[in-house]
Amino acid sequence: MFVIVVSLTLFYVFFWFWYGGNGQPMSPQEIEEALGKLQSTDPARDNSAEIQDLRDLLASDDGKEFVMQNLVRYRAKALYPEGSHFGDDPREADKRYGKSIIRDLLRYGNLVIFIARKSGSFVTPDGADNWHYVAMVRYRSRRDFVRFATRANQADKFMHKWAAIEKTHVFPVKPVISLFAVRTLLALALFGLGMILTALL
Repeated sequence: MFVIVVSLTLFYVFFWFWYGGNGQPMSPQEIEEALGKLQSTDPARDNSAEIQDLRDLLASDDGKEFVMQNLVRYRAKALYPEGSHFGDDPREADKRYGKSIIRDLLRYGNLVIFIARKSGSFVTPDGADNWHYVAMVRYRSRRDFVRFATRANQADKFMHKWAAIEKTHVFPVKPVISLFAVRTLLALALFGLGMILTALL
């Protein structure tokens, strides 16, 4: 029983530090270095507008976790660079992107917490975009967000994303009320597992 309690406790402590979410803000110098590194991963393309958007995002860094809201509309057909051997199904392209970034997300304590397809219409203001799905990704910090983006960009994983997506609206949010408590859920799961293992012994 002692071994079970210690093992599960150590696992939870490891998870707590890996999951993080309460670090130090990025310094101006660190921000420029991170942006320069990201920009160097795609020197052939003019991504100055995206870099400026990211600079604005990092300028408001408080070192804490946040959730990135993604609204997505697919292309009619996937648009890959000339010479690519991939098909033209935008949903398949998006699946390739999703599968390719899982390890990069987890490497920096980031986690996809919600994905939902549009299932109808209700209140639709004039000029509203016709989104196909919404995704919410929890990032450990803005520092870890740019680390993830740099690593993924080095491997051309974003190629699948932009091949699939015609338009997207991405912005950070801070949960005010949320029933999705990862730390609490894991603690309860480990407690339940400990009770089961103890009973079996």
